[in-house]
Amino acid sequence: MSKKNTFIKLSAVTAFIGGVYAFSDYIYKISTKPHEHQDGEKDYDISITEGREFVRNHPNRQDVFIKSVDKLDLHASYIPADAESHNYVILIHGIWDNHESNGIFARHYLEKGLNCLLVDLRGFGKSEGNYIGYGLDDRLDIIEWIHFLIKKDKDARIFLHGMSMGAATTLMTTGENLPENVKGAIADSSYTTLREQFASAYKLFKGSFVPIPIALMISRVIIYLRAGYDINLVSPIRAVAKSKTPTLFIHGDDDTFIDPHMCSRLYEAASCKKQYLMILGSGHIEGVVKDPVNYWTKIDSFIQKLI
Repeated sequence: MSKKNTFIKLSAVTAFIGGVYAFSDYIYKISTKPHEHQDGEKDYDISITEGREFVRNHPNRQDVFIKSVDKLDLHASYIPADAESHNYVILIHGIWDNHESNGIFARHYLEKGLNCLLVDLRGFGKSEGNYIGYGLDDRLDIIEWIHFLIKKDKDARIFLHGMSMGAATTLMTTGENLPENVKGAIADSSYTTLREQFASAYKLFKGSFVPIPIALMISRVIIYLRAGYDINLVSPIRAVAKSKTPTLFIHGDDDTFIDPHMCSRLYEAASCKKQYLMILGSGHIEGVVKDPVNYWTKIDSFIQKLI
């Protein structure tokens, strides 16, 4: 083999390896590196922005912290209801945001007499962490928050309410053995599995010229190497199959980010007591603003039957 041919082949191999590294780094940054809503950025509805301000400026808001099982400091804002109550809701935000995005939900729950714990998932807000967990490690964090509330109030009646990735986290949590204090869960716009959601969302991103199976393989390897978990284990649909927690599944039929059919599949797979709500004309996690009457009537009825 001539030196010229050897050089060409080595150059090709080097270019290939460099391309794979660049692509994997790009995939990791857009999928697994935390970033979140910043002040000054527009929300999809003014009521979401008002909810952020409601939480931030609430006179009774308290910063609370716990340790995760892997020794991270996790943060939440706790807002007690005006009247003494044993009813609690843990609000779990979606990807690329923090607990303040759930202010619109906290406002309603507080009016209904539920104490609100708005958590920052690991890597977001004031919680430590350097990767997005998509519900896998986060489910263990939510269990720690559940025990935090039970330690605070042994008679606590706790509900989980998550949006998007927070909904997946909610469902992953219900797949575990939970204390009897956990009475129900609301999952607004969850995916079935992270692998399936990655495949669906991948084609929306720059760089989608790489075939999906190869992109998924690279994603799985790089996330395992850098974040330490297997994306194939993030499976809300497997979790609900063993759940005993009554669950309300919510989705918008106009959602272009997470396929609405995923919601019906989750509902069908769930072994727990369950209810289903499809919000017509609603995009991703927009049900609370597109049809608030229908949204809250269903949730309030669901909770009242479990308290």
